[in-house]
Amino acid sequence: MLSARHLTKRIFTSQLRCRGYATAAFPSAKLNLPIDYAKTPILHHSASTLPKALGFPVSSSCKRMNLFQAVNAALRDALSTDEKVLLFGEDVAFGGVFRCSMDLANEFGSDRIFNTPLSEQGIVGFAIGCAAEGMKPVAEIQFADYVFPAFDQLVNEAAKFRYREGSTGGHAGGLVVRMPCGSIGHGALYHSQSPESLFAHIPGLRVLMPRSPSQAKGLLTEAILHNNDPVIFMEPKVLYRAAVEYVPSETYSIPLGRADVIKPGSSLTVISYGQPLYLCSEAIAAIERELKGVNIELIDLRSIYPWDRETVIASAEKTGRVVVVHESMTNLGVGAEVAATIQEEAFLRLEAPIARVAGWATHSGLSYDKFNMPDIARIYDAIKRTLNY
Repeated sequence: MLSARHLTKRIFTSQLRCRGYATAAFPSAKLNLPIDYAKTPILHHSASTLPKALGFPVSSSCKRMNLFQAVNAALRDALSTDEKVLLFGEDVAFGGVFRCSMDLANEFGSDRIFNTPLSEQGIVGFAIGCAAEGMKPVAEIQFADYVFPAFDQLVNEAAKFRYREGSTGGHAGGLVVRMPCGSIGHGALYHSQSPESLFAHIPGLRVLMPRSPSQAKGLLTEAILHNNDPVIFMEPKVLYRAAVEYVPSETYSIPLGRADVIKPGSSLTVISYGQPLYLCSEAIAAIERELKGVNIELIDLRSIYPWDRETVIASAEKTGRVVVVHESMTNLGVGAEVAATIQEEAFLRLEAPIARVAGWATHSGLSYDKFNMPDIARIYDAIKRTLNY
């Protein structure tokens, strides 16, 4: 016989599970409001917050950039620093479909920045050959949805190159493959995908996804200039123009493989990466306004593979409650790996089951694109349910 308390708790939990998605914001909506990128705490709206976040001296110069401008700045810095750096892909010499390579061809010439045929397999195959010969090729795939013809090249050639070469020292470690990823709400079947978990399954590849302009510049610079592994660099295209913040003007790097604790907390841990971090931040703010004394930690993985197990496990052991959020499909996704690792390493410290909030296991139809992704309401529900378990 269930007590009144447990019966109420079960009814409350079942009601939360019923909300599969929330529709677009209505005038009376309290949660699913558009992200105000000019106010979100995820971004550096003041130059004074940069030194603490990135370890720069206070005197360092900086300027406001959006994400595509930060990518452009990182590419320019890399091309200026090392003459072995090349940049190529479909329409890259013209600036690219998202303008990430704008003006670089004029500055560095057609020998280093050039267009390719419409062949992803050819682009990546050529890039692997360049890397094997000691170059640092940056290959752009116009949309992440288009990368699959090159999947064989990445998995069976780039990822295995160093392992196959053994003691010869041969590798394709100078390779970086950039690709815009994720949904913007109306991309439909072939312009909405975020296939990071497919690449994260493969040893020998590094998989990165920045959340902001300052992160994008530092991570991309590190990937190109100071890293000896092939890198899949995924850029959330919805943030290209939306996310604007102060970015250091000088060349700098952010170490790969380390998560970033955006907001410390002690009541629950939310783990995410890329664009959903902004949704998580809004959901966390709503919960903390509602429940006095609740303080939630927010972690950005940044490096999806290899990922920072040490930081994540330490946070899970501290809070005892975890919610993992990502835009890509829930089935066999990054959240499953993170949840399984936490269960293996920190099970005795957990106070509730680990919750996952992710895209549904279906393709993105044009009319339903926005319903596929996690929204603030779904994240809010997962946090509330986990706190009340």
